[in-house]
Amino acid sequence: MTDSKQTQKQTLGWSREQMAQKAAQDIPDGAYVNLGIGIPEKVARYVPKGREVIYHTENGLLGMGPTPDDDDIDFELINAGKKPVSAIAGAAYFHHADSFAMIRGKHIDICVLGAMQVSQKGDLANWSTGAADAIPAVGGAMDLVAGVKTIFVITQHTTKQGDAKLLANCSYPLTGQGVVSRIYTDLAVIKVTERGFELVELAPGVDFDYVQQRTACELIRP
Repeated sequence: MTDSKQTQKQTLGWSREQMAQKAAQDIPDGAYVNLGIGIPEKVARYVPKGREVIYHTENGLLGMGPTPDDDDIDFELINAGKKPVSAIAGAAYFHHADSFAMIRGKHIDICVLGAMQVSQKGDLANWSTGAADAIPAVGGAMDLVAGVKTIFVITQHTTKQGDAKLLANCSYPLTGQGVVSRIYTDLAVIKVTERGFELVELAPGVDFDYVQQRTACELIRP
């Protein structure tokens, strides 16, 4: 790879922080939100000024704040991914079972999750590749996609090997069928419609054809 091509690869599209920021901008004021492990955790840093969002964790916290600085870490206060978090004023702590009662009772408005694959029908696969040696990681994802009103996905547009993550049909075991509403990748923001994947916004330096070539089904222009 030449230096110019390598630089282009490094600078093209949105960073993980920018992907999280894009998702945060689409969360309405007053929403109750659950954040998945990985890039979705970063969303809590980017609540737009003047907007209140209440973050929920499966292990029993309502009112999670952003990731604390190293000097402020309390290892008794963690999220479902066992990572240190902070708590806002008025935060509430409760039993794990009560947390899932909130999820299953449809009291959480939005969940932001990572993904291995998303189909054009909104099917989500994010817990196993289905391979014989795969380590399953269901966690609370299946409860979340079944009980939360709106599901956002943040993911790289392709795998490290360059394979498409956005497909006509998922080949991995499903977490949920027809559950995803909107997808935030390093290349674009895409919404799931009855017609399939519809482009909402392109990342800087990225054109439609570039995204289409990396999407394993038709991408609809707005």
